[in-house]
Amino acid sequence: MAKVTRDDVARLAGTSTAVVSYVINNGPRPVAPATRERVLAAIKELGYRPDRVAQAMASRRTELIGLIVPDARQPFFGEMAHAVEQAAAERGKMVLVGNSDYVAEREVHYLRAFLGMRVSGLILVSHALNDHAAAEIDAWDARVVLLHERPEAIDDVAVVTDDIGGAQLATRHLLEHGYDYVACLGGTAETPAVGDPVSDHVEGWRRAMQEAGKPTEGRLFEAPYNRYDAYKVGLELLAGPHRPPAIFCSTDDQAIGVLRAARELRIDVPGQLAVAGFDDVKEAALTDPPLTTIASDRSAMARAAVDLVLDDGLRVPGSRRERLKLFPSRLVVRQSCGCE
Repeated sequence: MAKVTRDDVARLAGTSTAVVSYVINNGPRPVAPATRERVLAAIKELGYRPDRVAQAMASRRTELIGLIVPDARQPFFGEMAHAVEQAAAERGKMVLVGNSDYVAEREVHYLRAFLGMRVSGLILVSHALNDHAAAEIDAWDARVVLLHERPEAIDDVAVVTDDIGGAQLATRHLLEHGYDYVACLGGTAETPAVGDPVSDHVEGWRRAMQEAGKPTEGRLFEAPYNRYDAYKVGLELLAGPHRPPAIFCSTDDQAIGVLRAARELRIDVPGQLAVAGFDDVKEAALTDPPLTTIASDRSAMARAAVDLVLDDGLRVPGSRRERLKLFPSRLVVRQSCGCE
């Protein structure tokens, strides 16, 4: 059976191939409703399937958006990737996902691969984007939106949460319960000092402690972002002679690890230890006890990132602050902090 072409559709619909193209691609020119219906009916009758590869070669752009995340196995990044996929589908796009595994070389690998595929745009959740990766983006003159993190090495438009303000909310809430102080699980020695959410969470914790007149020295502890390694840190911290009365964790995954360590050590939460996290992953409502945490509107952030990377005017002038789309944080109170 001969392959059905766009010319065949145009002949059956009684119109031009250009009009068929406008219907298939939803533009760039409008098509009268009656004509659109004839074209769609012809496509259905003939079983026509557009050659997306040929379209991409002609336009030098695919119907794809590239998304690079540190680790989609972590609930936060998995939920963020899903939100981006949904937002992209609303715009008729598909998403390619690459995991950098917090390794700069892998991030550069996916940048080259996705940009080489001529994706319509790239959404980057970067961990310490280096100058090499930034140069790669500039070389391709790519449409890039930073999501969740804003490394210093690149100045493209960024969609982020108010991480400092959110950490302040969580720490203040714990202090308002009357605890002598709040310890903090931050990142690791490799965590960037600027532009990384975890660094901002630590800064928010520090500001809230200083506002309350509480010292922070010796109360900040390094921990990887994932629950498994945070569980090991939690075991050591909670079994030690100076167990803190309350802990603010920079990620919910860390908090879940601490809750597991407390359970293993038979430490009652929140009776003997209060815990709060940051991210409000879906699992936070199902921990025992349910986790008090900080939330932001991930769906709205994903939609904003997709809209920015697809729409014209991405490279807007202005200061670094003016190129920042900041979403507010909100406190989600559950039982792990001591609230009923």
